[in-house]
Amino acid sequence: MKILLIGYGKMGKTIETLALKNGHTIAGIIDIHNQPEIKNSKADIAIEFSRPEAAYENVKLCIESDLPVVCGTTGWLEKRKEVEVLCQQKNGTFFYASNFSVGVNVFFKVNAYLASLMNSFPSYNVSMDEIHHTQKKDAPSGTGITLAEDIIKHVVRKKSWINKDEESPEQIAIHSFRVDPAPGTHVVKYTSAIDDLEIKHTAHTREGFALGALDVATWIVKEQKKGLLSMDDYLKL
Repeated sequence: MKILLIGYGKMGKTIETLALKNGHTIAGIIDIHNQPEIKNSKADIAIEFSRPEAAYENVKLCIESDLPVVCGTTGWLEKRKEVEVLCQQKNGTFFYASNFSVGVNVFFKVNAYLASLMNSFPSYNVSMDEIHHTQKKDAPSGTGITLAEDIIKHVVRKKSWINKDEESPEQIAIHSFRVDPAPGTHVVKYTSAIDDLEIKHTAHTREGFALGALDVATWIVKEQKKGLLSMDDYLKL
């Protein structure tokens, strides 16, 4: 499989190492200086882990160039709908996940199920902590936002999230901490005067994220997948 790497930070370099180790080819590396080269790529698929300010244009160029793209960049999703419409118009392939770890995606399902149970117990307030390395630019993390949005779907007393202490009972407070070398920790907490209940996921290395993205890319190319895809499509959880 020939891979176009878009973004060459820690994740991009980890994906490169794992891809070469597994017999794949790196067809090119795109960063801020050569973004237009996406249009001329002969790769089978692009894997995009860049920066929030670059992700939209990167993904858009891939879709316009009929290049399937797997995107894990967070912090740009206000433009996600535009990309999805373009993908449908072009009959392209766009796979987005806020986190490619199998463990995290199981954690998403546990979080949603727990939220559905806790909806019946208004004496419990829910909040979240997320911890990442200091080079992560967006806060809260995309994983944290996914967790919060799933809680909002199931806990009717919560209407929105906020990246600080809550200002209203209808908000979910997400507290973001940036500490090296933490790859990523997420804690969802339900607290009451009687007791507390927590669920937690801790990543020990970013290799789980990179390997997940590589596995997804392999699946897309092998199965010739088209359309708007997610980890639910891949894992069938």
